[in-house]
Amino acid sequence: MFESQPRAAPARVTEHVPATYDERLNRILEAATELIAQVGYERASMRAVARAAGVSLAGLYHYFPNKERMLFLIQSRTFNSLVNNLREKLHGVDDPVEQLRVMVRAHVGYFAANMSALKTCSHELDSLSGASYEETQRIRREYYALTRSIVERLLQAQAPHSTLDHHIATMCLFGMLNWLYRWYDPRRDRSPTAVANQLAAQFLHGALGEAAD
Repeated sequence: MFESQPRAAPARVTEHVPATYDERLNRILEAATELIAQVGYERASMRAVARAAGVSLAGLYHYFPNKERMLFLIQSRTFNSLVNNLREKLHGVDDPVEQLRVMVRAHVGYFAANMSALKTCSHELDSLSGASYEETQRIRREYYALTRSIVERLLQAQAPHSTLDHHIATMCLFGMLNWLYRWYDPRRDRSPTAVANQLAAQFLHGALGEAAD
């Protein structure tokens, strides 16, 4: 007699696990950021955001009482991520030249992966008001202060007789970095690290002259 074949185990049914609150929130914010970057805050209606995120309008209002709250979360999450990421990457780095390079690489790397966030945050700060505006400004000032402290240490260590204004130098650095969304295309241009290294080198040579060599 033939031996009976072992009965195949029943196929496992993969249950659909509903997205968590945070996962849905992240998906909505990503869709909102993309839409605002494309059409601007004023034209990005709540209905359009809901459609882009694949949720109902009622579902969208479950997460945000209004559009300004949504923009505030985009801004605050972006700058909190920048601050925390930079502090982490600067840990243990004492050389001010390397600190500057770390800052540029962190900034370019983050926004190369989140280009719509860069455009939205650059253009839509004044769309906030009241407490949302003040809190966003506080976080942005924290990022500015962290970056300015790097620039100050750099100039004090490498060019102690420099007459460069530290605020102007810091804002020039941000101006160079935040223009990225206007021209950078990862399909055509060099890697974010290569771009960051060149931008850091150009800033160092401009601020320090021969001291950057």
